[in-house]
Amino acid sequence: MIEVQVDDWLRELEARHFANLRFSEVTRALRALSSAYVERRESALADHRALDGAGKRAAFALYYGPIHFELIRAITERLTAASDAARLAPGLVLDLGCGTGVAGAAVATLTTPRSRVVGIDTHPWTLDEARFTYRALGLQGEARRGFAGRTRIPDHATFVVGAFVVNELKPAERDDLLRELQAATARGAAVLIVEPISLRISPWWEEWAAAFLLMGGRADEWKLRVDLPPIVKRLAKASSLRPDALTARSLFVSKPR
Repeated sequence: MIEVQVDDWLRELEARHFANLRFSEVTRALRALSSAYVERRESALADHRALDGAGKRAAFALYYGPIHFELIRAITERLTAASDAARLAPGLVLDLGCGTGVAGAAVATLTTPRSRVVGIDTHPWTLDEARFTYRALGLQGEARRGFAGRTRIPDHATFVVGAFVVNELKPAERDDLLRELQAATARGAAVLIVEPISLRISPWWEEWAAAFLLMGGRADEWKLRVDLPPIVKRLAKASSLRPDALTARSLFVSKPR
């Protein structure tokens, strides 16, 4: 069932973004977007300048969206399979810095029945895209304008995911968020943080890893091979990108509620 819904989502995603753009335009924008990710992440992504223009937005949704969906889904499956205590239960998934909504959706589609998902982001375009993602995947979800570093996690949240967002926060905001996550964990929420494999842009990682270990959690590095959708492969080939293996670091903690 989920495979059919993912296929439908990807078809709708292509129709949505290629309605007014040519493949070559999206490819060109993807090259620029990839440069922003690799070379200028701190400045280009934090204030959303990487999403200026329809081409870059389409590239972000069509290329990074499916990649991040498959990455978060694969990491979550492996982590929750490793321990009975980490078994996923349906409830409320809170996605901090949700972007196009794929991280929260990836988690929500793993529970039976499907979890409700709430995405938090500051960019109006990403919020619209997240709403589309939830609808296309048949999820009960909503996207709210808010800032990850100042989000108060609801008491009834069962799972909190932050994918590629903590690094964009200022040190004081990261400290506030860590305290909020510690409180959520004490209430029984599972927490998953995912960031790029490189520590060069994440000098705070070791401190957070120590905090998660103290909470009974774990820190992992991943190099995963997943079968990526055809649109991702086409865009990668045309842009000289090679997403053969997906890499990331993660922090995870889950306690029985």
